[in-house]
Amino acid sequence: MKDRDTPQPDTEGLFTVVYDELRRLAQSWWRDQVPGQTLQPTALVHEAYMKIAKSDTPTKNQEHFRAVAAKAMRHALIEHFRTKNSLKRGSGHRSSVTLTGIESNGQLDPVMILALDEAIRELEQLDERKARVVEMRYFAGMQDDEIARVLDVTDRTVRTDWRAARAWLSSRLAQEGEDGS
Repeated sequence: MKDRDTPQPDTEGLFTVVYDELRRLAQSWWRDQVPGQTLQPTALVHEAYMKIAKSDTPTKNQEHFRAVAAKAMRHALIEHFRTKNSLKRGSGHRSSVTLTGIESNGQLDPVMILALDEAIRELEQLDERKARVVEMRYFAGMQDDEIARVLDVTDRTVRTDWRAARAWLSSRLAQEGEDGS
Protein backbone atom coordinates (compact mmCIF):
# COMPACT_ATOMS: atom_id res chain seq x y z
CA MET A 1 0.00 0.00 0.00
CA LYS A 2 1.33 3.42 -0.98
CA ASP A 3 1.94 5.98 1.77
CA ARG A 4 -0.11 8.99 0.58
CA ASP A 5 2.22 11.45 2.35
CA THR A 6 5.27 10.21 0.44
CA PRO A 7 5.72 11.96 -2.92
CA GLN A 8 5.84 9.87 -6.05
CA PRO A 9 9.48 9.41 -7.13
CA ASP A 10 9.07 11.44 -10.32
CA THR A 11 7.08 14.20 -8.59
CA GLU A 12 10.05 15.46 -6.56
CA GLY A 13 12.31 15.62 -9.59
CA LEU A 14 9.70 17.34 -11.75
CA PHE A 15 8.89 19.79 -8.97
CA THR A 16 12.56 20.73 -8.74
CA VAL A 17 12.68 21.36 -12.49
CA VAL A 18 9.57 23.60 -12.63
CA TYR A 19 9.77 25.16 -9.14
CA ASP A 20 11.39 28.46 -10.21
CA GLU A 21 8.96 28.87 -13.07
CA LEU A 22 5.91 28.24 -10.87
CA ARG A 23 7.27 30.56 -8.20
CA ARG A 24 7.86 33.35 -10.78
CA LEU A 25 4.30 32.93 -12.00
CA ALA A 26 2.90 33.03 -8.47
CA GLN A 27 5.10 36.03 -7.69
CA SER A 28 3.70 37.89 -10.69
CA TRP A 29 0.23 37.49 -9.20
CA TRP A 30 1.43 39.12 -5.96
CA ARG A 31 3.42 41.89 -7.65
CA ASP A 32 1.07 44.74 -6.71
CA GLN A 33 -0.48 43.26 -3.59
CA VAL A 34 -0.51 45.08 -0.30
CA PRO A 35 2.07 43.78 2.19
CA GLY A 36 0.91 41.35 4.82
CA GLN A 37 -0.91 38.87 2.63
CA THR A 38 -1.24 35.62 4.53
CA LEU A 39 -0.53 33.44 1.49
CA GLN A 40 2.77 34.20 -0.23
CA PRO A 41 3.99 32.96 -3.64
CA THR A 42 6.37 30.39 -2.15
CA ALA A 43 3.64 29.08 0.15
CA LEU A 44 1.23 28.77 -2.79
CA VAL A 45 3.74 26.76 -4.82
CA HIS A 46 4.50 24.53 -1.84
CA GLU A 47 0.78 24.04 -1.13
CA ALA A 48 0.31 22.99 -4.76
CA TYR A 49 3.23 20.58 -4.44
CA MET A 50 1.71 19.00 -1.32
CA LYS A 51 -1.58 18.49 -3.17
CA ILE A 52 0.28 16.82 -6.05
CA ALA A 53 2.45 14.69 -3.77
CA LYS A 54 -0.58 13.39 -1.87
CA SER A 55 -2.55 12.59 -5.01
CA ASP A 56 -2.41 9.43 -7.04
CA THR A 57 -2.09 11.42 -10.26
CA PRO A 58 0.89 10.12 -12.24
CA THR A 59 3.01 12.78 -13.90
CA LYS A 60 4.53 11.75 -17.23
CA ASN A 61 6.81 14.69 -17.99
CA GLN A 62 7.53 18.32 -17.18
CA GLU A 63 4.60 19.69 -19.22
CA HIS A 64 2.15 17.24 -17.70
CA PHE A 65 3.46 18.12 -14.24
CA ARG A 66 2.88 21.83 -14.95
CA ALA A 67 -0.67 21.03 -16.02
CA VAL A 68 -1.26 19.14 -12.77
CA ALA A 69 0.40 22.01 -10.87
CA ALA A 70 -1.95 24.50 -12.56
CA LYS A 71 -4.96 22.67 -11.16
CA ALA A 72 -3.33 22.37 -7.73
CA MET A 73 -2.41 26.08 -7.63
CA ARG A 74 -5.92 27.05 -8.71
CA HIS A 75 -7.43 24.92 -5.96
CA ALA A 76 -4.97 26.22 -3.34
CA LEU A 77 -5.82 29.82 -4.23
CA ILE A 78 -9.55 29.17 -4.11
CA GLU A 79 -9.29 27.36 -0.77
CA HIS A 80 -7.25 30.24 0.63
CA PHE A 81 -9.72 32.90 -0.48
CA ARG A 82 -12.70 30.93 0.76
CA THR A 83 -11.05 30.07 4.09
CA LYS A 84 -10.09 33.67 4.74
CA ASN A 85 -13.63 34.84 3.90
CA SER A 86 -12.17 37.23 1.35
CA LEU A 87 -15.50 37.30 -0.44
CA LYS A 88 -18.75 37.46 1.46
CA ARG A 89 -21.54 36.77 -1.00
CA GLY A 90 -24.49 39.08 -0.83
CA SER A 91 -22.78 41.80 1.19
CA GLY A 92 -20.88 44.88 0.23
CA HIS A 93 -19.97 46.19 -3.20
CA ARG A 94 -19.19 43.75 -5.94
CA SER A 95 -16.94 45.07 -8.63
CA SER A 96 -17.30 44.18 -12.28
CA VAL A 97 -15.36 41.07 -13.23
CA THR A 98 -13.82 40.80 -16.68
CA LEU A 99 -11.42 38.31 -18.19
CA THR A 100 -9.27 41.22 -19.37
CA GLY A 101 -9.05 42.49 -15.80
CA ILE A 102 -8.01 39.08 -14.56
CA GLU A 103 -5.37 38.70 -17.27
CA SER A 104 -3.78 42.12 -17.07
CA ASN A 105 -4.10 43.71 -13.66
CA GLY A 106 -1.33 41.71 -11.98
CA GLN A 107 -3.30 41.47 -8.77
CA LEU A 108 -4.95 38.62 -6.97
CA ASP A 109 -8.40 40.08 -6.50
CA PRO A 110 -10.42 37.49 -4.58
CA VAL A 111 -13.63 38.55 -6.34
CA MET A 112 -12.04 38.03 -9.75
CA ILE A 113 -10.29 34.76 -8.89
CA LEU A 114 -13.39 33.23 -7.31
CA ALA A 115 -15.55 34.36 -10.24
CA LEU A 116 -13.02 32.88 -12.68
CA ASP A 117 -12.97 29.60 -10.75
CA GLU A 118 -16.76 29.42 -10.80
CA ALA A 119 -16.81 30.15 -14.54
CA ILE A 120 -14.10 27.51 -15.19
CA ARG A 121 -16.17 24.96 -13.26
CA GLU A 122 -19.18 25.78 -15.45
CA LEU A 123 -17.03 25.56 -18.57
CA GLU A 124 -15.77 22.13 -17.42
CA GLN A 125 -19.37 20.92 -17.53
CA LEU A 126 -19.72 22.17 -21.12
CA ASP A 127 -16.26 21.38 -22.49
CA GLU A 128 -13.60 19.94 -20.21
CA ARG A 129 -10.76 20.39 -22.71
CA LYS A 130 -11.41 24.13 -23.10
CA ALA A 131 -11.49 24.49 -19.32
CA ARG A 132 -8.13 22.72 -19.06
CA VAL A 133 -6.67 25.04 -21.72
CA VAL A 134 -7.73 28.05 -19.63
CA GLU A 135 -6.38 26.48 -16.46
CA MET A 136 -3.00 25.64 -17.98
CA ARG A 137 -2.59 29.06 -19.62
CA TYR A 138 -3.68 31.11 -16.63
CA PHE A 139 -2.53 29.07 -13.64
CA ALA A 140 0.66 27.52 -15.08
CA GLY A 141 1.60 30.06 -17.76
CA MET A 142 1.87 27.31 -20.37
CA GLN A 143 2.23 28.04 -24.10
CA ASP A 144 0.03 26.60 -26.85
CA ASP A 145 2.57 23.98 -27.94
CA GLU A 146 3.03 22.75 -24.35
CA ILE A 147 -0.71 22.54 -23.76
CA ALA A 148 -1.13 20.72 -27.09
CA ARG A 149 1.34 18.03 -26.02
CA VAL A 150 -0.37 17.55 -22.65
CA LEU A 151 -3.82 17.29 -24.25
CA ASP A 152 -2.53 15.33 -27.26
CA VAL A 153 -4.03 17.77 -29.76
CA THR A 154 -2.58 20.21 -32.29
CA ASP A 155 -1.43 23.74 -31.49
CA ARG A 156 -4.21 24.96 -33.76
CA THR A 157 -6.79 23.10 -31.67
CA VAL A 158 -5.42 24.75 -28.53
CA ARG A 159 -5.61 28.21 -30.14
CA THR A 160 -9.17 27.53 -31.28
CA ASP A 161 -10.13 26.23 -27.83
CA TRP A 162 -8.51 29.27 -26.18
CA ARG A 163 -10.40 31.73 -28.41
CA ALA A 164 -13.70 29.95 -27.78
CA ALA A 165 -13.05 29.62 -24.04
CA ARG A 166 -12.07 33.31 -23.76
CA ALA A 167 -15.23 34.37 -25.54
CA TRP A 168 -17.38 32.13 -23.35
CA LEU A 169 -15.61 33.22 -20.14
CA SER A 170 -15.82 36.91 -21.09
CA SER A 171 -19.53 36.56 -21.66
CA ARG A 172 -20.00 34.58 -18.45
CA LEU A 173 -17.96 36.98 -16.34
CA ALA A 174 -19.77 39.99 -17.82
CA GLN A 175 -23.05 38.34 -16.88
CA GLU A 176 -21.70 37.73 -13.36
CA GLY A 177 -20.75 41.42 -13.11
CA GLU A 178 -24.25 42.47 -14.20
CA ASP A 179 -25.94 40.05 -11.82
CA GLY A 180 -23.70 40.98 -8.90
CA SER A 181 -23.88 44.78 -9.24
